Amino acid sequence: MNQMNSPLIRIGVFYDGNYFLKISDYYYFQHERKARISLEGLHEFIRHQVAEDEDTDVRLCQITDAHFFRGRLSATEAREKDRLFHDRLLDDILMNLGITTHYMPLKTRDGRLQEKGIDVWLSLEALEMALHKSFDVIVLIAGDSDYLPLVKKLNTVGTRVMLLNWDFKYTDYKGENRVTRASQQLLDHATYPVAMHEVIDERLSKNDPLIEDLFVNQPEPAAYTAAPKPLRPAGPTAAGPVGSIGVSTIKNLKNGFGFVVMPPNNLFFSYADMAEGDFNDLQEGDWVEFTVGRNHRDEDCARNVRKVQPPIMNENEDDDSPQEEEEHESASSRY
Repeated sequence: MNQMNSPLIRIGVFYDGNYFLKISDYYYFQHERKARISLEGLHEFIRHQVAEDEDTDVRLCQITDAHFFRGRLSATEAREKDRLFHDRLLDDILMNLGITTHYMPLKTRDGRLQEKGIDVWLSLEALEMALHKSFDVIVLIAGDSDYLPLVKKLNTVGTRVMLLNWDFKYTDYKGENRVTRASQQLLDHATYPVAMHEVIDERLSKNDPLIEDLFVNQPEPAAYTAAPKPLRPAGPTAAGPVGSIGVSTIKNLKNGFGFVVMPPNNLFFSYADMAEGDFNDLQEGDWVEFTVGRNHRDEDCARNVRKVQPPIMNENEDDDSPQEEEEHESASSRY
């Protein structure tokens, strides 16, 4: 191993933001770990991985720049889709870690929001910084073959490329198969391709602290303040006007979404609608309290969702109680 008088290894980290968030969602909703990826923990992992691949001391491996590229909704659209709080929360995390953000507006095409131009922007910025800031290693958190020209160009100028990539598949809440897999060409041209899904699963089983620290070990902050506790009825309440409070049970849960029992139409909610607690702690059949809201499609939905204790039935409400049966029987015996 090189000694401490060896040159500093300057590391630049570049995130394809939506790719990273997709990975983080997978570990939060699909993987048995049930936790999001910690950016701080990921940076520490990167330093150690670069030290291992470069055969040097980890103290000589320093991240000198980190950049996060992503298409983003406008404030109005984010509010309508209940994403405003979580977008701001992500901004706070990136800012506190000194990660520079680069946002482009999402465009609507054929009725769908699409991200265009992020890969080109990331590639241009990464190449320019590699030349002017003399990065020794650029770490790319991405998997799209659109980044292949960037990787080839970085190889040409002598900058080593570490590619953090994931390979997984699952079925989403709509029953559709979702697959994430890095481009093979991208893997072939990277200096240090790192199959993170394999690294994480293998080293989690060994309780590796570096891998444990890759995950956020605390519940997500709630997007809403907890609603005041009302007097709860004994059973499910009908969805009333927007802002009214209801209590019912969870019908089903899947991939960060769920439905609350509320005839005639069950009320949809997502992890972003939690007022307190962790979405992953909920189970089907749990009693929850919620506020009736309207989503961007002008449909009833559940907001401010929080788990509550099952309501206690009033013993006097049971018309067929043994006491009443005895009274009916004794009364009839008189005649």
